[in-house]
Amino acid sequence: MANPYNNQPAPPWPPTSAPASRPAPKWARKRYVLPALALALFLGVGIGSGDPDKTTSDAKPAAAKPQPTVTVTATTTATATAEPEPAATVTATKTVKVTRTVTAQAEADTGSGSDPDPDNVYYANCSEARAAGAAPIHRGEPGYASHLDRDDDGVACDS
Repeated sequence: MANPYNNQPAPPWPPTSAPASRPAPKWARKRYVLPALALALFLGVGIGSGDPDKTTSDAKPAAAKPQPTVTVTATTTATATAEPEPAATVTATKTVKVTRTVTAQAEADTGSGSDPDPDNVYYANCSEARAAGAAPIHRGEPGYASHLDRDDDGVACDS
């Protein structure tokens, strides 16, 4: 039978001479090395956890010796920066040509020189009513027509 801990063949049985000292198997070495490392770790933690500010009664304070004092003076020079000039103002001009057409009814020559009958006033659209100064026109007033009252609230050309 072969030795499971090394690659050497098993010694002949029965042994003819005293057994030679063999190295310990790897698992046997771990039995000693791992506890030794754990002990070293705990000792290191215990030593390192001491209070660094704590002084022992053996320590003697060092005598203070006079030392030269260092003074640093910084000088800066401020330069005035000229303010930038304002940007040129651009003005856009749009020319709109407005054409207003006003249609007036011809006055009938009655010969008396009076105004035409106010009950026979008719406006084709709200622009004519506004041009004549009659807008807004309420229901029952001269010039009111249903085609001028879009929302049918009784007030024509209201907006």
